[in-house]
Amino acid sequence: MSSKASGVETTLPTNVHQRSNANGKGNPTKLVVTEAGREIDKRLDKHETYEFGGPWGVVAIMLGFPVLMYYLWICLWFYDGSLVHPTSADDIKPFLWRMWGHVAKDASPNLYAWKVYSGNFFFQLFIAWVLPGYQQDGLPVPSLGYKTLRYNCNALVCLYTTLVTSALLHYYNIFRLTEIIDNYGHLMSVSMIYGFGISLITYLYAVMTNTQIRMSGNFFYDYFMGACLNPRLGSIDLKMWAEVRIPWVIVFFLSISGACKQYEQYGYVTPNMAFMILATGFYINACAKGEECIPQTWDMFHEKWGFMVIFWNFSGVPFSYVYSVVYMASHDPSTYRFSTGGYVFIYTVLCSAYYIWDTAMAQKSHFKMQTQGITEFRKTFPQLPGNTVENPTYIQTAHGNRLLTSGWWAYSRKPNYVADWTMSLTWGAIIGTTSIIPYFYSMFFIVVLLHRCTRDFERCSIKYGKDWERYCQVVKYKYIPGIY
Repeated sequence: MSSKASGVETTLPTNVHQRSNANGKGNPTKLVVTEAGREIDKRLDKHETYEFGGPWGVVAIMLGFPVLMYYLWICLWFYDGSLVHPTSADDIKPFLWRMWGHVAKDASPNLYAWKVYSGNFFFQLFIAWVLPGYQQDGLPVPSLGYKTLRYNCNALVCLYTTLVTSALLHYYNIFRLTEIIDNYGHLMSVSMIYGFGISLITYLYAVMTNTQIRMSGNFFYDYFMGACLNPRLGSIDLKMWAEVRIPWVIVFFLSISGACKQYEQYGYVTPNMAFMILATGFYINACAKGEECIPQTWDMFHEKWGFMVIFWNFSGVPFSYVYSVVYMASHDPSTYRFSTGGYVFIYTVLCSAYYIWDTAMAQKSHFKMQTQGITEFRKTFPQLPGNTVENPTYIQTAHGNRLLTSGWWAYSRKPNYVADWTMSLTWGAIIGTTSIIPYFYSMFFIVVLLHRCTRDFERCSIKYGKDWERYCQVVKYKYIPGIY
C-alpha cells in the first residue's frame, strides 16, 4: 500500500493502515487494547531496572544539580559570564568560601522571595481551581483499569488572567516586574525548597494512601522517580498544572522582567531581549492554547510525579533555561549586539523550529484523540496550518495501539524533539559567544532528550515487539531525516 501523506510517497508494509470514516476526514476507528496488550502494560507498570545510575546516581543528581545552578548563576551575575575556578590547590578553600558568600548574601531564601514565589504559586493554583476550562479526556490509564481521567484545560484563560494581573500590579507600583530579575538568586533558593518539599509531601501521601506505583523499594530512588502517577487536588491534575503553570510562567516573566530592567536603564529594549520575550512567549502560549494535547503525552500517561519532574518544574526549568536573560540584564547591550542579518537569521530559525514543534505535537495528539473517537478539536489562537493529518497512515499493533506514520512523523520518530532542541539552541545563541553559560539549556536539554528517547524506545520495544521493529523500518530515522 502506498501513502502520499505530506507530499511524500512511501511504500508501507501490510500492517500499515490508512482509514477513512463516513465523514471523509480520515479519522482512524477507535482502538481497543488487546488481552496481550494488557499483559504487557502490567509488566510496564512494575519496577524492573534502575535508571540514572540507581540510588547513588539519583542522590548525586539531587545534591549536584542545585549546586550547579548556584554556580552558573554566580558566574553570570558576578563574574561576567566566565566559568570561574580555583587557580591553585591553596585557592580551593577561599574559592568555596567566596561561592558560599554569594549564596548566603544574594541567594538567601528571604521573606520577600517567599512572598513572591509563594504568591505566584498559590495564585496559579487558585485560578486553576476557579476559572472555567475546556474538558478533555486523557488516554486510558492501565493502572486504573484503563479508565480515562478528565482534565480541566483552563491554562489559556489563566495565562491572560496572569498577564492582566501582573500588568496592573506593575502599573500601580504594587509589584514592579523588574524586581523578579533583581531577586533572581533569592527566588531560586525558595524554588529549590519548594521542589524538595513538594516532592517529599507527594511521596509520603502516595505511600500513606497506598496509591504508589512502580516502586523499587529504595527510598531515595522512589523519592526521585516518584510514587504516584495521577495526583489530584479536586479538579486540578497537579502533574499537568505544575508542568504548564509554574515553570513557563516564571520563564516568561523573567524575560519580561529583564526587558523592563533594560528599559529603565537604557530607555529601550534590545532586539536580543525582545527575542527572548518572543521565544518564551511562544512556549507558554503553546502550552496554554494546546493544553488539551498534554494529557496524550508520555509525561501524563506514564511518568510519575516525583523529584525528577517536580524539582525540574518548580526550580530547574525557570532558573536554568533563561541564563541569556540573566546575562543581558547585567551587561551592556554593546557586548552582544548583532547585525541586521544576524537578527533576521536567528528570528527565522526560531519561528521555523516553533512551527515544526507546534504542529508535530498537535498532529500526534490529534491522532491519539482520533483513536479515542474524538474528531472535533479545540479551537484556540493561534491554530497553525498542518496541525492535523488528514487520512493518517499508521501501524496497527498487536497491543491495540497505533503508531502514526504520517505528517512530520513520517520523516523521523521524534521530529518534535529536534525542533524543541533547535529552539533551545537559539535561546543561548541570542547573546552570541560572549559566554557559554546561556548555552547550558541546549547542552543539558540534548542529554535529557537522548536519555528520554532511549527510555521511550526501550519501553516501546517491550510494548509493541515486532510491530515496533516494523515501525522502525517505515520511519527509519530517530531524529534528523537522512542523517540519524
